[in-house]
Amino acid sequence: MHVIAFVAGVGIVVSILWDAFETLVLPRPPRRRFRVTWLFYRSTWRLWVTCADWIASPTRRQRYLAVYGPLSVFLLVTVWASMLVVGFALLQWSQRELLLNVDGTAHFSDDVYMSATTLFALGLGDVVPEGRVGRLLVVAETGSGVMVISMLLSYIPIVYQSFARRELRVTQLDAWAGSPSTATELLPRLAQSGDVSRIERVLAAWENWCADLLESHLSYPAIGYFRSLHHRQSWLAALTTVLDVTALVKVGIEGLPVWPAHVTFAVARHAAIDLAHVLGGPPPPVDDRLPPAALAQVRADLEAVGLRPNRSCTADRQLAELRESYEPYIAALSARLMMPCPAWRPAPCSPCDNWETDPARDGGPHF
Repeated sequence: MHVIAFVAGVGIVVSILWDAFETLVLPRPPRRRFRVTWLFYRSTWRLWVTCADWIASPTRRQRYLAVYGPLSVFLLVTVWASMLVVGFALLQWSQRELLLNVDGTAHFSDDVYMSATTLFALGLGDVVPEGRVGRLLVVAETGSGVMVISMLLSYIPIVYQSFARRELRVTQLDAWAGSPSTATELLPRLAQSGDVSRIERVLAAWENWCADLLESHLSYPAIGYFRSLHHRQSWLAALTTVLDVTALVKVGIEGLPVWPAHVTFAVARHAAIDLAHVLGGPPPPVDDRLPPAALAQVRADLEAVGLRPNRSCTADRQLAELRESYEPYIAALSARLMMPCPAWRPAPCSPCDNWETDPARDGGPHF
């Protein structure tokens, strides 16, 4: 029994310390599925979403879902600490029998208590380790607690800096593409600005945003659960809008350069696919977001502001192929994170943009 406890204790301690290193320090997504962090997010998010389904109000549901991202960081640390306490307690309990041949005078609960006070460096001293190995375990546990706390203190600022960089562009998209953002709002608003050539600078900025999104969310997947600060906005909706816009431009719109759209589409699609594998799951069957009638209306909207999209059958086929290359992954992320996927066109009775509303008056317009 004590041998099993010793092996279990070693396994728990090593797995937790390695999991914390992979999550907080290692700048790449681990490929192993059955990790403590992976199991934690899979189980707790499923429970959180189940509770969210009982909330009738969409606004309250989104507020409830927004709590999960920041809270999950501290809950994960709590899980790590609890398992380290249990792991070192098992080592202390087993080493007394295996090395000291002490006959059960101390209870396992005493070892758990001593392990907890050691991990958090309380140093009460009312329960002390027995033997040299016990003292070494106390030193190792104290060092483990300091190491995990140090990694956490460096991890939290990085997470919030990445979140702030992401939300900066998402907030700016409100004036460019509406709330929620759509492809057929961004292009007409750009055309109405009187300087269509500005699209090169816009796409270059969003290319950098997509690359930063990919790298930060792959290194620290927990950021993906952080929701936007403003209603009817999300990083997933922004990514989808960028993909929709660049797909339209790649197929052909007279006067708009294709190459900037191509490179931005490539980075955005890369982000959608990789993040779907890390945060989402297998791509589910998706409904057609742009049936032929809707595509005709999209082109009519563009022509109404002076843009001339390619209407050939070849363009239809190319656009369908481009959409098939990213929409399943966007749908997987949308289903997993409960972030609505934006439409290609705004709703007929779409509300005002966020910048036109007053939160103090329940989102009512200023005007």
